[in-house]
Amino acid sequence: MADRVLSQDEIDSVFRRLQDRSVDTDLAKRAQPYDFRRPDRIAKDQLRAIHLLHENFARSLASSLSAYLRAYVMVNLVSVEQLSFAEFSQCLPSPTCIVALGMRPFDGNAVLEINPSLVFPILEMLLGGVGKPTGNKLMREVTEIEQSILEAVYRIILHDLKDSWRQVTNISFSIDSHETEPSLLQFLAPNEAVVAISLEIRIGESAGMMNIGIPSIIIKMLRQKFDQGWTNRRTAASEDEQARVMRLIRPARVHLDARLQGPTLRMEDLLELKEGDVLAFDYSTTKPINLLVNGKLKYLGHVVSAGNKRAIQLTEQFHLLD
Repeated sequence: MADRVLSQDEIDSVFRRLQDRSVDTDLAKRAQPYDFRRPDRIAKDQLRAIHLLHENFARSLASSLSAYLRAYVMVNLVSVEQLSFAEFSQCLPSPTCIVALGMRPFDGNAVLEINPSLVFPILEMLLGGVGKPTGNKLMREVTEIEQSILEAVYRIILHDLKDSWRQVTNISFSIDSHETEPSLLQFLAPNEAVVAISLEIRIGESAGMMNIGIPSIIIKMLRQKFDQGWTNRRTAASEDEQARVMRLIRPARVHLDARLQGPTLRMEDLLELKEGDVLAFDYSTTKPINLLVNGKLKYLGHVVSAGNKRAIQLTEQFHLLD
C-alpha cells in the first residue's frame, strides 16, 4: 500500500470532492434566516433616512412644546426600528393614551401613543399646575374631558410631524379615533410590519415616552421619494457650501494685467534707444488685448473710454485660472 501510486483520475476525484464540500460549507455560512411572516421589510438606508427625519422632528417638537407649555421641554429620539404590529402593541403600557392617525392621501392608519407618565403632568400644567411628578403614578384611563384638553397638544405634534415629512412627501396627519388599551388595537394585522419610532420627552422633572408606529407598506411605497428628497437635500447643502466659500473669498484681492503681446526686442537694441526713436510693435488696434489675472490669461478685451479714463471691455473668457 505504501508503494501504490494514485492515477490522475483518482487525484482529480479527490480534489473535486474537497471543492464540492467547501462550496457547500460557504453557502451554509452565507445563508440567512428569512421570516416569511414579515414580507414588508424595508432597507437599512431607508431606516437611516427615517431616523434623520425624526431627529429634525424631535428638535422642532421640543421648541413647539416649550412655547405652548411655557416650560423647558427636551425631546430625544431613542430608536427607529422595524417590528411586527403585535410586537409593537406589546411594548406599549396598559392603560395608555393612543390615537389612530389618518395619513392622507395614503390608505391605512399610523399609531401615536403617549405614556401616562407624560400625559398627566401635561394635563396638570394645562390646568394651571406645575406638572411635578408625584410619588404615586397614575395608571388610569384618560377621560373624555381630558382627551379634549389634549387636542391642542395633538395638533402641535401632528403639525411638526407633517412639516418634518414634507421634505419627503406631503402627508396630512389627522386623528381618526382614540384608544386606551393596546390589546384592542385593530388597525393592522398582528404579523404586519411597522416602523416604530420612540421618543423620550422631558418636561421639567417629568419624563415619558412617545411612540409612533407607521405601516412599513407605506414606507416602501415612498422609497423613490425618499431617494429624491435626500438627493435634493445634498444638492441644497452643496449650494449652501458654495455660497459660504464665496462669502469667504469675496474680500480677497487679485492682480490684473492688460498686456499687448507684440514683438520682442533684444537687450542691446533696448540699451541703444534714445529720445525721439520710434518703436513699431506691429499690434493692430482691432486685435484684442490679453487680460491676465494673477499672471494667468483669463480674458480677452478691447481698449475703450470710460469717462476720462481708459478701460478694457471684455469680449471672451478663458477657463485657465486655477
